[in-house]
Amino acid sequence: MARLRFETPFGPMALEGETALTRLWLPGTLPDLRGRGEETPLLRAAREALLAYFAGERRDFDLPLAPAGTDFQRAVWDALRAIPYGQTRTYGEIAAAVGRPKAVRAVGQANHVNPLPIFIPCHRVVGKGGALTGYAGGLDLKRALLALEAEKECR
Repeated sequence: MARLRFETPFGPMALEGETALTRLWLPGTLPDLRGRGEETPLLRAAREALLAYFAGERRDFDLPLAPAGTDFQRAVWDALRAIPYGQTRTYGEIAAAVGRPKAVRAVGQANHVNPLPIFIPCHRVVGKGGALTGYAGGLDLKRALLALEAEKECR
């Protein structure tokens, strides 16, 4: 599996994938990757897309994604991809969107195991009343991503 480690304004991240992206590791979650890894055209395009997003020059991604998960997890991740840039949804709203309004905790678990954060924007999911809840990259990163999108949305 091709992997690429790179620097971002938020710290080191890494991507994985051959014909589609299968994983994005956020700062603090990186596996032991010796060196930078293999810079394939897909991984290079994904890195450049992320860096443009962080610079406020990109709002969405058109790269092939292939996250591994259950049918329910993939339904949740599809619902997350439908959240517009600069907006948030609650776990309850996502549960309702996938036709399982009582599955709020299961939605939270699907967010927790999302292998492609940012590309599948689980940072846009908040608790009831807008409370910030857990994020694989930490609440500081979640707060920064939401602030980035809010700032660029106002322009």
